Amino acid sequence: MSELNNIQNIYFIGIGGIGMSALARYFKSQGCTVAGYDRTKTQLTQTLEEAGIAIHYTEDVNAIPKNVDVVVYTPAIPKEHQELVYYTTHNYKVVKRSDVLQWITESSFNICVGGTHGKTTITTMIAHILRHSGFGCNAFLGGIAANYQTNFWAQEAKSTNQQNTVVVEADEYDRSFLKLVPNVAVISAMDADHLDIYGNAQALEEAFIQFANSVKPNGCLVTKYGLKRTHELNATHHFTYSFQNNQATVYANNIQVENESYVFDVVAKEWTIKNIVLHMGGLHNIENAVAAITVAKYLNIQDDKIIAAIAAFKGVKRRFEYIIKNENTVLIDDYAHHPEELRALITGVKSIFKNRKTVLAFQPHLYSRTNDFANEFAASLDLADEVILLPIYPARELPINGVNSEMILNKMQLKEKQVLSKEDFKQWVNMHKPPLLVMAGAGDIDVLVNPIKEILAN
Repeated sequence: MSELNNIQNIYFIGIGGIGMSALARYFKSQGCTVAGYDRTKTQLTQTLEEAGIAIHYTEDVNAIPKNVDVVVYTPAIPKEHQELVYYTTHNYKVVKRSDVLQWITESSFNICVGGTHGKTTITTMIAHILRHSGFGCNAFLGGIAANYQTNFWAQEAKSTNQQNTVVVEADEYDRSFLKLVPNVAVISAMDADHLDIYGNAQALEEAFIQFANSVKPNGCLVTKYGLKRTHELNATHHFTYSFQNNQATVYANNIQVENESYVFDVVAKEWTIKNIVLHMGGLHNIENAVAAITVAKYLNIQDDKIIAAIAAFKGVKRRFEYIIKNENTVLIDDYAHHPEELRALITGVKSIFKNRKTVLAFQPHLYSRTNDFANEFAASLDLADEVILLPIYPARELPINGVNSEMILNKMQLKEKQVLSKEDFKQWVNMHKPPLLVMAGAGDIDVLVNPIKEILAN
C-alpha cells in the first residue's frame, strides 16, 4: 500500500482495455485525478469519460499530462509508442498493469482466479456471490458484470466482512498473474495458449504451477479436476471441482434444463446444496458455478445466500450473452477465441436449443493463434450446423504469410461453411434471418452485434 499512498495523479496508456479500465475506476474511486489514452473510442471508454476521466484518442505527446505520479501501460502497447517513449525517457515512474495490481493486493485477503478459459466468468460469479450475500469485496474483473454494468467495484460499507477482500482476475498473459499473492487461488484450465509469450505448452504449465505455489501459507487452492500435473499443484487446502465427475472434491449432479435455464445440485463429501438455478447458458457455466460455489463455501457463506446469489446472476457481457432471446429469434454474443472455448460454447448452445439449427459466426483472433491451432479450431467449429468465418483480427500482430481464415475453413469437414467480410456477413444475415445465431471472437466482432441485432429484430 505504501506505493499507493503517493499517487494523486495517474495516467493510463491503453485505458480502454478491460483490465486497465478497472484500475482506472479504482483510482477514480480513491479520489485520484485519472486520465488516459486509447486508440479507439468504445462503450467502455465512453463510460469512463462519463465518470469524469479525461481520455484522448490520438497518440500525441502534446496532449498528455506532465504532472503525473505514475504512468501505467498495458503489454498490448508497442514499445515505440510516442507517449510511452516520452514518459520513459523523461524519468517518470512507468509500470505495467500487473505492478499496480500487486500494490493494491499487498495487504488484502486475495481471491485470485486464473486459467486459460473460464476465469472471467468464475471471477465475476465469486465477486457477485460475495456482494449479493452481503459478505462484500473489492472486485477487479476481466469483463463487465451484467448485474452491475461494471468491471470494478469497491467493498460497500455495510459489508459483513471485516477484512479487506479483493477478488481479482489473474491474467496469465505476459506472466502478469505471478505478481499476485493469493489467499485463495482458482485454476480453471492450463491449455496451451499465448505461445507467442511462453513458446510452448510446458512453459505455460510451469507458470501455473508457480501461481499455485504462490498461495499464502494455510491458503486455499481450487483447481479443475483432471488438470495436467495436478500433483504439482499444492496448497494447505486443495479442492478440485468438476462438471459431473464424482471423483472431484465438488461436482454438479441431477442437471436439468427448465425454461431454458439449468437446475442442478452441487455435491461435496461433507455437504450438498440442492436445486441451484442458473439462468446463464452453457454447460461449461455450470462447472464455472461449481468453482465459484466451492470458494463461497470455503468462506463459510450460507447455502441459502449462495442459492439466491446464483439465481440472481445475470452473467458477464460477451460470455454467452443473450442479445435477443424470444420464441422466434435467439442471438448470442460470446468472447470465445480458443478452440476449447468454442467447443464449450457450441456444446452449451446445443444443450439448451436442441431443436434449432446452430449458425455460428467466428472471427479468429491473432495470426499466431490461428497458425498454432488451425486443426483444433476446425474440429471445434465442425460441431456447429453452419459456420461463417470473418477475416482474422490481428490485434497486436503483423500478418503471417499464408495464415488466414481460409486456412481454418479448408480443414473443416462441415458442408455449410464460408468466409465473409463484415459487410457481406451483414447482408447474409439480412437475407437468411437465422433463428439461432451465435457470434464469437475476441477481436472487434462485437461492433457488429448491434447492427445484426437491428437486422434480426426487424
